[in-house]
Amino acid sequence: QVQLVESGGGLVQPGESLRLSCAASTSIRSIDAMRWYRQAPGKQRELLASVLRGNIRDYADSGKGRFTISRDTATNTVNLQMNSLKPEDTAVYYCNAQKGGTDYWGQGTQVTVSS
Repeated sequence: QVQLVESGGGLVQPGESLRLSCAASTSIRSIDAMRWYRQAPGKQRELLASVLRGNIRDYADSGKGRFTISRDTATNTVNLQMNSLKPEDTAVYYCNAQKGGTDYWGQGTQVTVSS
């Protein structure tokens, strides 16, 4: 079992930045992949970025350019730095862990970008 807790969401203005964090209940070195997704109202959940074993990072088209994923093995957290936020980035952001073929999800953190 892997428990995930996201934090860092909130209300920001267009152009501002946010840093989301996902704290895992186990060593992230033992996790095959950790990912950030988001789901906007009325839309499907979409993949943003992944960090795999060996700290290999990969970005989906939605996450390229303005988003950076990173991990901290000392605190077992995975972060998502989001810059130049736009209103269309408004969504619930979810952390996902994949371990041994099983997917685990956090409860999500709301990000709202509005002036």
